[in-house]
Formats: sequence, C-alpha cells, structure tokens
Amino acid sequence: ESSAACEVCEGAEEMTEPLKQCVAWLQAYFCEPARTTSLPMPAFHHPLLQRDSFTRQVLWTLLKDVKFGEAVSYKQLANLAGNDRAARAVGGAMRSNPIPILIPCHRVISSSGQSGNYGGGNLMKEWLLSHEKLQKEKLSY
Repeated sequence: ESSAACEVCEGAEEMTEPLKQCVAWLQAYFCEPARTTSLPMPAFHHPLLQRDSFTRQVLWTLLKDVKFGEAVSYKQLANLAGNDRAARAVGGAMRSNPIPILIPCHRVISSSGQSGNYGGGNLMKEWLLSHEKLQKEKLSY
C-alpha cells in the first residue's frame, strides 16, 4: 500500500481537455479505481488505433472485455478477438500498444500463468497486476 498522495502536476489549468480527461482517468486508476468506470475514456487518436487491423481489434477487445483486476492469456485474447490461432500476433499487438495502462496490456499473461513480457518492464507489469488485485479485493469487502 502506498503512502504517497495522488496529485496532479502544477499547471493543470493549462492542459487541453483530452489531457485533463487522461490525467483524471489515470489519477482514478491509481487512487480510486472504482471511479474509472464512471469517467469518460480519453479519446484515442493514434494512427494504429484508427486503421482496420488485427492489432486494433485485439487492443479494442482487450479494452472492452478484460476488466480491472482480471487477466487473460494471449491465446484467450486471440480467441476473443476472433482468431484463436493468433496468440503470437496478440503478443505483437501488446508490444505495439501506444497507450499502456489505458489499454491494459499488462492484463495479458501467458497460458502458464507467468506474467510474460511488458514494455515497461516485468516488475512494472507485476506491480500493476498486484495493484489491480489488491484494489479489487478492497472493493469486494
């Protein structure tokens, strides 16, 4: 459990509206996860998320179907995205995710239960998974 307070950086009044939404969502994710469901998801304008591709399908499926505190295997996510034989392609989609945490690629693990790789480092992935598990348990009480 962290003793650090959740704060927004100085100069917040100078932020654009999409950036304010992003900051609010991330602040809620780390400090009050139950609020993330009531906040608007920031707009995604990255080209990878605009063009029709399997990567886009995988990322949107992950965002929509794998909830806070849950994990899914690469193979399960491939199946959810419509191609049960594309577990390696799901790994590629996770590597190319332009907005980790917002599109929660840390929730994708190997079929063996191992955490798998993460662009932010495996310790970060394990921390994010632990954070979500702990917060979900708190919400269950």
